[in-house]
Amino acid sequence: MKARVIVTLKNGVLDPQGKAIEGALKSFGLEGVDSVRQGKVFDIEVETSDKARAEDLIKQACEKLLANTVVENFKIEVLG
Repeated sequence: MKARVIVTLKNGVLDPQGKAIEGALKSFGLEGVDSVRQGKVFDIEVETSDKARAEDLIKQACEKLLANTVVENFKIEVLG
């Protein structure tokens, strides 16, 4: 089963990398860019056909390694 995990910073957490990207876009003449927040995307395959089991395995991976849950949120999309 395949899944995608999207990890983003929680609201209120400073994002210096996002600010740097925002500044770079503006320096390239892309006016109108209000704000940029950066994150991470993980495409994961697990050896199960049980959607609930896949979600559980991936949630454990997020909580233990993929996301710093103090400052980051994660969203799991099981793709099938």
